[in-house]
Amino acid sequence: MFENLSERLSGVFDKLTRQGALTEADVDAAMREVRLALLDADVALPVARDFIARAREKAVGHTVLKSITPGQQVVKIVHDELVATLGGEGDKAGEIDIGSPPAPILMVGLQGSGKTTSTAKIAKRLTEKGRKRVLMASLDTRRPAAMEQLAILGGQVGVDVLPIIAGQDPVAIAKRAMTQAHLGGYDVVMLDTAGRLHIDAELMTEVQAVKAAVKPHETLLVVDSLTGQDAVNVAREFDGQVGVSGVVLTRMDGDGRGGAALSMRAVTGKPIKLIGVGEKMDALEEFHPERVAGRILGMGDIVALVEKAQETIEQREAERMAKRMAKGLFDLNDLHAQLEQMRKLGGVKGMMEMLPGMGKMAGKIDESKMDDKVIRRQIAMIQSMTKKERKNPDLLQASRKKRVAAGAGVEVSEINKLLKMHRQMADMMKKMGKMGKSGLMRGGLSSLLGKAGMPQGADPSALGAPPPGLPGGTLSGLRLPPNLTGLGRRKP
Repeated sequence: MFENLSERLSGVFDKLTRQGALTEADVDAAMREVRLALLDADVALPVARDFIARAREKAVGHTVLKSITPGQQVVKIVHDELVATLGGEGDKAGEIDIGSPPAPILMVGLQGSGKTTSTAKIAKRLTEKGRKRVLMASLDTRRPAAMEQLAILGGQVGVDVLPIIAGQDPVAIAKRAMTQAHLGGYDVVMLDTAGRLHIDAELMTEVQAVKAAVKPHETLLVVDSLTGQDAVNVAREFDGQVGVSGVVLTRMDGDGRGGAALSMRAVTGKPIKLIGVGEKMDALEEFHPERVAGRILGMGDIVALVEKAQETIEQREAERMAKRMAKGLFDLNDLHAQLEQMRKLGGVKGMMEMLPGMGKMAGKIDESKMDDKVIRRQIAMIQSMTKKERKNPDLLQASRKKRVAAGAGVEVSEINKLLKMHRQMADMMKKMGKMGKSGLMRGGLSSLLGKAGMPQGADPSALGAPPPGLPGGTLSGLRLPPNLTGLGRRKP
């Protein structure tokens, strides 16, 4: 979502960091460019104006202009102001007030903003991560099949849904849900209210009546981030007439300009608690201002990458792979497991976007043909092989290659490229096995993303010049930070 803004800001800061010393005129010129970038990203004018005023005041200070690295100091100042604008460090990301059970959580918003889907996603999150018993109830008596939609989503995420009784009004349904929660021993009640295509008196009256009846612990406003400045206006209206405690932004994985996210906290004063980043039921993330600011400025989000890895990598599988790699063993089953883990982590592009300094290179993934379709095609090729062929790739002679290629829907040449890539990685694993555990940790990630681990057809040179400290056009030589050493462990 922040791709265009990130590109424009990185262009501004590239000019600053190349200069040995900055003048006040340099800072003013940079701030004008930042202001234009923010306005182009659909950030509210008052928010952009205040942002630039605060940043400029700090940037023209004696400390920055006289510092050894003034350009980097300005980047840090803009980063800190982005964090403050997005919500500051005081907000507790993703925290939902449960209090004494059963805790009612009221979901409000306009029709089409993703309210029902977000209700199911939050219920799944509370059930799996919060270990809470959740009951969902649809109060939408107007939209056709709205109640049935929530019931279907409840079945998908394994959360109980209040049975539908025709003819009840939203307030009666809400009261029945609270009674059922008391009797059934539920911790949380998710109340999905009706929406409209626009804000009207009838919608607000209905939401106010439900809120007065159940006295929710949280009133979460669901807003589609692709609606731009109108999303901020919707948030302001709901907060003024109903009162909201937090915001859930949906479709943050879209191609919007990001202005809603940057403006929401500053305009409404309400924290953005969660963001929807996809259609799947687990595509819901906590909103961390400092991490989002880091992504916008191309600093990556290594913490998010670690958290994602902890959630997707099975401990038993990680231990099995570690033992095999320590012995220098690496067959096509191991390659298949590596590709699957890579796909779950968001593919090559998704991982590179979270690595510090790799933002620009991630933007050139399409040019280098290193897309996720290539990874899926590689997985399909391995799955078309027999168990014996996966364990012993040397069995794959001409006739077998033709059969595998036909099964995967690819040319035989692609099978040859896959086998060549496997041989290169297997050779690397043997070398790492001789190095011991320390060598394994130093070379693990580079072997996965380095030249040997690139998908077939990928052009490393298309990625352009690497960031400082990374040799060549690949990720070879990348060192794992200390907090990545526990990727195989699950959170308690």
